[in-house]
Amino acid sequence: MTEALVETGNTTRAGKYLTFSLANEEYGLEILKVREIIGMMDITAVPKAPPHVRGVINLRGKVIPVIDLRMRFTLPSIEQTEETCIIVVCVGDVEMGVVVDKVCEVLDIAGDDIEDSPEFGENVDTTFILGMGKAEGHVTILLDITKVLSKDDIPV
Repeated sequence: MTEALVETGNTTRAGKYLTFSLANEEYGLEILKVREIIGMMDITAVPKAPPHVRGVINLRGKVIPVIDLRMRFTLPSIEQTEETCIIVVCVGDVEMGVVVDKVCEVLDIAGDDIEDSPEFGENVDTTFILGMGKAEGHVTILLDITKVLSKDDIPV
């Protein structure tokens, strides 16, 4: 009976993931949460916003908050490159942009190839990790974008 529950849990995580690079690690987002991928554009800073909130962009007449995922994960910042881009995602009923180093590809990951994140002790929060996807000989950290971002990140 336990195996059936585990299998059901893995099946719900199976699917297509947009993968991207951040500090030489590969991450994945459920493709159904991704609205679009856009190149870097002018970001308007918002006063008194947390450091990981880059500001807002005007995307076809709609104001969208933009989060720097490197800063959100407390990774060192780097200079923007031609591969740096914004992934527009849907968090609940809000569209938000996340800045990533580079978009890689879309992977179709089977449930059997997704494992729970390992335990690192109580000082390391892994609640935002949906699982660890094993594909093409390496591990992709699959993110639960609704737990990575929150309505507290919306500066407007």
